[in-house]
Amino acid sequence: MRLADDSVGAPSRRGGAGPSDHKAVTIDGRTFMVPVHTGPAADSPYVADTPAVDGSIALRRGGVKLADLAFPKAPRFYALHAADGTPYWKIAQLHGSDVLATTVLQTCIRYGRRSTSCQFCAIGESLAQGRTINRKTPEQLAEVARAAVALDGVTHMVMTTGTPNFSDRGAAILVESALAVRAAVPTLAIQAQCEPPDDPAWFRRLKDAGVDSLGMHLEAVTPDVRARIMPGKAEVTIEHYLQAFADAVAVFGRGQVSTYILAGLGDTREAILAMCETLIGLGVYPFVVPFVPISGTPLEHRAPPEPAFMRALLAPLGRMLVAAGLRARDIKAGCGKCGACSSLAAYETDGDGAAPAAEAA
Repeated sequence: MRLADDSVGAPSRRGGAGPSDHKAVTIDGRTFMVPVHTGPAADSPYVADTPAVDGSIALRRGGVKLADLAFPKAPRFYALHAADGTPYWKIAQLHGSDVLATTVLQTCIRYGRRSTSCQFCAIGESLAQGRTINRKTPEQLAEVARAAVALDGVTHMVMTTGTPNFSDRGAAILVESALAVRAAVPTLAIQAQCEPPDDPAWFRRLKDAGVDSLGMHLEAVTPDVRARIMPGKAEVTIEHYLQAFADAVAVFGRGQVSTYILAGLGDTREAILAMCETLIGLGVYPFVVPFVPISGTPLEHRAPPEPAFMRALLAPLGRMLVAAGLRARDIKAGCGKCGACSSLAAYETDGDGAAPAAEAA
């Protein structure tokens, strides 16, 4: 989508981890993360008008109004600073409308080297441009979480991390972070995200620290695509991931372990659905999202998947999830529960597999 006025709503972010180059937009009560700063967005036929006198904002295509938009307001906690002077927005960000998200460790052992880095990842961009800090301490995270809940009604939190040069793959950092946040805000649901740690005992440690749900992200599902798109991460085999998923589900429960799958990296629809069937059988929620090219990455000029491809993928996946009793609404915390980066949840309630109304518009 193109923006006639980029100043409306919560600030958008260029580069960095998470849904970068996006803007949170609300249509018919649902909040989406919509690409606004990517290359394809510059050519989008969809335009968000400047606000009218009454504050309403129209979404248009070819000059024809399609819907009224709303933008979540800039969170009040962004105006505050930690005791050491660090702005809260450099410690954690608002995603969607009610999710607090942070990259606890902003560096990764694989980032920046062609032989190992994930080609879609921009984890180092926001750090290089001074828009975040490398290591968020447990004390900082607890302070920001407390403020975000009190001032902005945040209901759950996502803690992800770059992969450090340790065999636990960031689990230890997440444990100490979750302990601090849980002590500060006992009611805040937490999702942790990391690569599979070396020892499955870390799953119990994460759970005992206050983590409610866990994300371990495959991104791509076939060996050739994984080796081409994320050569370093591909060294952790799919078989290793599947065993880690089984171990994690035994601790967190069915539907509380999830994985990101980026549609549009080269995997076929059939390959993604086959992997999703396997994951669902293990009790894992496959959060399938369209690949979005992020500025500053090797894939910044790669085209995102076509809507028809996503519909043909998400409709049967939605039916598979419903049949297995796994739904986004039942996830306690995290990206799948938020759902702002994919329309998958809409297909979980659409029994005939037709396109949801918001997407058909």
